[in-house]
Amino acid sequence: METTDAFAGLECRDCEATYDAADESHRCPDCGGILDPSYEYDAIDLDRETLESRPFGSMWRYEELLPFTRESAVTMDEGATPLVDCPTLAEEFGVERVLIKDEGRNPTGTFKDRGQTVAVTAATQHGATDVALASAGNAGQAAAAYAGRAGLDAHVYLPSRSGFTNKAMVNVHGGDMNVVGGRIDDAGAAYEEALDEHDDWYPLQTFVTPYRHEGKKTMLYETVEQLDWAVPDAICYPTGGGVGLIGMYKAATELRELGLIDDLPGLYAAQASGCAPIVEAYEAGRDEHDPVEHPDTICGGLEIPDPGASPWILEAIRETDGGAVATDDPDILEAAVQVAKREGLEMVPSAAAAASGAWELAERGAFDGDETVVILNTGSGNKEADVLRSHLMSQGV
Repeated sequence: METTDAFAGLECRDCEATYDAADESHRCPDCGGILDPSYEYDAIDLDRETLESRPFGSMWRYEELLPFTRESAVTMDEGATPLVDCPTLAEEFGVERVLIKDEGRNPTGTFKDRGQTVAVTAATQHGATDVALASAGNAGQAAAAYAGRAGLDAHVYLPSRSGFTNKAMVNVHGGDMNVVGGRIDDAGAAYEEALDEHDDWYPLQTFVTPYRHEGKKTMLYETVEQLDWAVPDAICYPTGGGVGLIGMYKAATELRELGLIDDLPGLYAAQASGCAPIVEAYEAGRDEHDPVEHPDTICGGLEIPDPGASPWILEAIRETDGGAVATDDPDILEAAVQVAKREGLEMVPSAAAAASGAWELAERGAFDGDETVVILNTGSGNKEADVLRSHLMSQGV
């Protein structure tokens, strides 16, 4: 495998067993736990000046902190997304600054590209010919795009409620699209059945591959560097499976380990009240969630009733002195509309939960007034413009 110098291998989050990345590619073979890429941080010689001298053109500029070499990567120059100042929102929230990290500028229009560039690179290095996953929509589209670029066949299982753009683009990228009646759990069940029949398919499923959260951690690297190495006081992240939140938590601890920052940003998990297992567990003081029996939110990307990495998510928000907040669907859709009206930025509805959550936190008095707050916009509003338009029509607009 073409790995970077400091990449040490994979470590199980549960039993702490370690593995050579060439030998193991997915879950821990001993206990079934999540495998996490590990590094010899003492071997990484990286300072602010070195990073600042590099073009801000791709997330692979942080190669030393990723498993694979840039030369071996299946990449479309994803990452390097703008961090946009939003002065009107800052005034509304009563804080010093609000910035939106606009992941809608990625090649397929969402932050999923960051995870799939690393995961599909791993698939090519393991000699895969076919990749597969179940997805609410955006991850499936991204997987099809990166698989196509790598010359692999992609098998994507989407729930029927997935948006038209995702379904269309899986096909356009050459993927084998399978639409399953019901919700994400139903798509997941169909995917598992297909895996049982095709043991040569390489899974790209969240936290089954160790590499999707590894790609998404670059959002935090970029954010801190774009703020001239000032750590934001709060980062509001729209949380379904929590892959990006966990990635950013890991990234912040890595930057601190390397002496590039001193403090960790407060990480806030924002969910829809119709499916808020992380918020419920956080407020109850639990270390793990209870699955939501009847999830119901229009935000398909957040409708994850049984997030498999909830202990890690809860650790992240507690260890960073962050929190968790849930808001109702109408408030989430209205937040997307208000961000578009006031700041011009187009947020996908699921991502607008982070904006809605930040508004709710401000109303609760969570901010003192001198904070820098970052909101993650995980996808372009064009992905689900029909949902936002329907919200306006329901108001007679």
